Parts: sequence; C-alpha cells; structure tokens
Amino acid sequence: MRLALLSAAGLLLAACAPALPTETEATEKVTVFTNGTIYTGLTDPSGAAQTVNGVVVGEDGRILATIPPMSEDWSEEEINLIDLGGAFLYPGFTDAHIHLQGVGERELALNLEGTASVAELVTRVETELVGKPEGSVLVGRGWIETGWPEGRMPTATDIDPVSGSHKVILGRSDGHALVVNTAALDAAGITDQTADPSGGKIERDARGKASGILIDAAMGLVQPLIAEPDDAAVSLALETGAKLYASRGWTGAHNMSVSAREAPLMAALDGEGRLPLRLYNAFDSSAFAIAETRQHETGTITNRAVKLYMDGALGSRGAQLIQPYADRPDTSGLSLLDDEGLAAFMAQARAANVQLAIHAIGDLANRRILEAYEAGGYDKSLRWRIEHAQVIHPDDLARVASGGLIASMQPSHAIGDLFFAPARLGMDRLRGAYAWATLLDLGTVIAGGSDAPVEVGSPVIEFYAAVARKDLKGFSGEGWHPEEAVSRTRALALFTTGPAFASFRDADLGTIEPGKLADFSVFDRDLMTVPESDILKAEPVMTVIGGEVVWRR
Repeated sequence: MRLALLSAAGLLLAACAPALPTETEATEKVTVFTNGTIYTGLTDPSGAAQTVNGVVVGEDGRILATIPPMSEDWSEEEINLIDLGGAFLYPGFTDAHIHLQGVGERELALNLEGTASVAELVTRVETELVGKPEGSVLVGRGWIETGWPEGRMPTATDIDPVSGSHKVILGRSDGHALVVNTAALDAAGITDQTADPSGGKIERDARGKASGILIDAAMGLVQPLIAEPDDAAVSLALETGAKLYASRGWTGAHNMSVSAREAPLMAALDGEGRLPLRLYNAFDSSAFAIAETRQHETGTITNRAVKLYMDGALGSRGAQLIQPYADRPDTSGLSLLDDEGLAAFMAQARAANVQLAIHAIGDLANRRILEAYEAGGYDKSLRWRIEHAQVIHPDDLARVASGGLIASMQPSHAIGDLFFAPARLGMDRLRGAYAWATLLDLGTVIAGGSDAPVEVGSPVIEFYAAVARKDLKGFSGEGWHPEEAVSRTRALALFTTGPAFASFRDADLGTIEPGKLADFSVFDRDLMTVPESDILKAEPVMTVIGGEVVWRR
C-alpha cells in the first residue's frame, strides 16, 4: 500500500514543486498528506467547497503546494508520506474563544457537566466529600439548571445537609454564577445584610436571606477561600487543556482573560514541547502592559489582545438588557464596566495598537460598545471584537458590520440557551439573538468558538450547532429562528478563516494554500456532506500544526 501511495504521490507531485536540488544543495524533505478528501476552505467558481488530492508541506511547516497543480517532482527518498486512510482533512479548526486554564482545571477537578438535577448535584457533592477532612474546601464547576426537574438553581439549603463544616463552592457552567453552602457564606463573612458589590449580586430568598447564589462580581467574595494554585498547578492545567484540545481536532485557540502570570508559563511549556496548540492570547485588563509589549511570544503563541467585560451572562440574568428580563421584571442585568472606563480603554488600546476583545451578551451591553466605538471614530484596521454578541437589538445588527467589528460567537450557546432564552427575553427579543446568518449577510466577520469550559469545547458540536441550530437531540424551540442557521461552507469559515482574520493571521492561516502554515484538522467523516445528525458522530483522526502531527488517533 505504501509503495502504491508513493508512486501515486510521485505522479501527483509533477508541477507542484521546485526543481530537484543539485548535489551541492541541501535536500529538503517534504511531507505529503494524501489518500483522503482534502477541503481547502476555498470555493470553486460555482461556489462549492473546493477539494484537492494532496497537500505538500515543507520543513518550515508551510504549505508548498496542493495537488493539483503539477510541475517537476521529488524522488521517493525526499517524501515523508502521511496516509490519511480515506479520512477528511480541513484547514485547522480554531476555537476563537476559550479559557485554556479553565479547560484544564475542569478536567483535573470536580466536573459537574451533565448533572441532571439539584438532587444529583447534592449526591455528587456528598460522594466527593467522603474522606475529606472537616472544614476543607470543595470546588467544582459545570452545573446548569436548564431542564432540571426542580426548575431552579441550587441553593445553600440544598447543599447544607450533606456538607457539614466543609466549604462548598460550585460554579455554574457559564462562569458568571456560583452556589455556595452556608459554611462558605460564613467563612467569607457574607450575611443577610451584606451589600451587593458593584457589578455583582447576592441572591436572596423571599425572606431576604442570602440564598448561596452569587452572581458575577459577588463571586469574588468567596475567592479568598480557594487556595491559589502554584505555578506547577497552573502549568499542569494549561498543558492538560492544550492536549485535550489537540485530541479533539482543534489546531488553535484564542485564549481569553489570560493573567500576567500565565504568559511566561505558556512560553516555557511551548519551549518544552508540552503545549500542542497554536494560541492567540487576550489578556485580562490588569495585564494590559504584557499585551502591549508582546512579551513571551513564541512561534505558536501570540500576545496581542486585551479582554474586557461589559456585562454578565444571560442564564444567571447578568447580561445587560435595554428592557427588563421578561421573567424577572425587577432586573435588567449588570454593568461590569461604565462608559467612561470603556472609552478610556478604547483610547489606550488605539494608541498602543492593541486589539480589544469585549465581552457583551445583552442588547444594551452591545449597544454601549457600538456607541463608544462610533463616538471614538472607529478604525477597521484595529479588528476589535465583541465576544459573544449574543443578543443584539435588530436596529443595531448592521452597525456591527459597518464599523468593522468582529463578532466572536459560540454556536453551542444558542443550542443550550434555547431552553431558557425565550423566558429571559420574551419572543420579540429573540429576533436579534444568536443572529449568525443575518450578521454574515450584512458583511460581519464571525469568529466561531465554544467558550469552554462554559461549553464542552468540541469542534463537531460547534459545527453542528452552526448548521442545525438545534440541540444535540435535534430539538429546536418555538421562535428559535431556524433561518439563522448557516450553510456548511459558512460553518467551516466560522472556525477557519474567521478566527484567522480575528487574530491578524489571515495571511498564514484559515485556508490550504501555498505559503500558508500547514495546520490541519482531520476527521473520520465528511462534515460537509454527511446527514446533519451524523456530524455529531464525527471523530478526530489527526491534528497537524505547522506540518507536524501533534496528535493521532
């Protein structure tokens, strides 16, 4: 089989390579990926997705040619053949919004993903505490009350009977809410009289008692109870997250809210070959100077952006809305950054040529960004981003494209939020929610991501969500605007050319063309043609970064 493939490669390489080296020239060993279906990420004149028979990669990790076209050839001794075995190769999938340390920590700690009820959550806490010394702290993350039979968030009253003196701190999947038990409330000094911090909320029951639910900035009140991880623990989380992502078929990620501490740790891991992921880092605003000076960059790590937060999340009612929540008229969400602060950050970023990645979920938070951006005299070359852009007033959708703002959106949010967004927003506001197709039609660049560990962080789930706009069982609720689903060609662009443009790497990444970096994601089935539901059955086969196979099934 290998000899046959080599013979075929020799024929196919005609016209795709430079002349053979002379005896006095150094011989370059090229890598050829072939024997599969290869999507370039480009379209042919008819608009169909373009495929080629092979990709030739040089020793520098860049694409030399695709097959066809053809010219002279290499000898078999100069070919490192990668047999795709009939699999399907795509430009490298990039997750345009993750929290890498959080992804790793989720794998290393109590992962509450998939918990199906308050009762199951309590049982898992009880089991986890067996054998732990009294007074210890239990931290977990990943619960979400959507679809739970109790129809509500868990509270301290639920957890107290099984937790005793242990301090229990459990994060909601969106990262914008916690539930803690009474022992944790007491240890943090939170009483029924404690005032809500700016940008946060201590939820209270009908009697005015602190319920144990803490929203956004209020989560910081219990942060001192959680032991600060040392450098070794942070490095382990980063490495664990990167290796998990490579094993899922991702070649790159835009890493959000990075601390100053993480930057040198990532560079060290990459230098040791322990970070198999191309990273584009957006620093927490407190680390602005690091993003400005571009410290700790490597061949696969870029530090160029700063992450800001305008509001919280829709599920925990922290997203800032123009009108009150339909199911809680007493609140319109939370503002985490005032207009003066936003204008100051914009001016500083513009002067330093730093990209801003601004978290905004509610329609008011998105409108405030647009107003500040337009008032400052927008500059499309800055490629500033709105992270999430989940709920935008229909009147504002065209403003995103006209200003050249990038919408960094996560398709899986829509298929999860469909269970509670109608209640939070009401049917009318769903017209501007998760409006992928409309934004694209208006000319907006969308960079697709997952927001893991908020979501699973699977490329096939994100691709499916974009084209199906249904949950993982094929359900779509009333008023969920199926017309906002996108074609498979557009879905591929969300995770290839979109993130490349959003990270200023469109000359190097996003499509399979000569001169670009050889980052490839390989799956066992054709995402572009299989039945919609079968997309979720796709398994990664190989992950390639710079021509190097960093993971193989």
